[in-house]
Amino acid sequence: MENTGPGDPKEKLILIVDDDDSVMELFDFIARKEGFKTVKATNGEAAIKTARLLRPALILLDLMLPKPGGFEVMRELQGDDTSDIPIVMVTGRYMDRSTLEMIKLEPNIKGFMEKPVEPQALSTLLHTLLKTHASSVMKLPGK
Repeated sequence: MENTGPGDPKEKLILIVDDDDSVMELFDFIARKEGFKTVKATNGEAAIKTARLLRPALILLDLMLPKPGGFEVMRELQGDDTSDIPIVMVTGRYMDRSTLEMIKLEPNIKGFMEKPVEPQALSTLLHTLLKTHASSVMKLPGK
């Protein structure tokens, strides 16, 4: 049965990839608060394995990762049955405009956020990309 309205975030799994525990915990907290299921990876190798195994609905991917880096992970996930998983690239490093534009042109990149990430902006982006309704943020009266 096809549902044309917003989906339920409880049905969506988000893979959070960051080597900084505090950032990963923040992203996990925000995603779970919005009703999403989460799984975490702390390096590029684990991110690729987890993405292939669990096929998450979306990946929050840190650009600066150990073995391999975020850019390599993004490229690796373009080549197989994970190519349709949307990726939101996150970085704490300054990016010049041309590098940023180059990353945004990658087919699986659907968003880009700079650290420190604003929680409300992340929540909004997740719901927009995954076509879900916000469970805890704004409920319209009478709904």
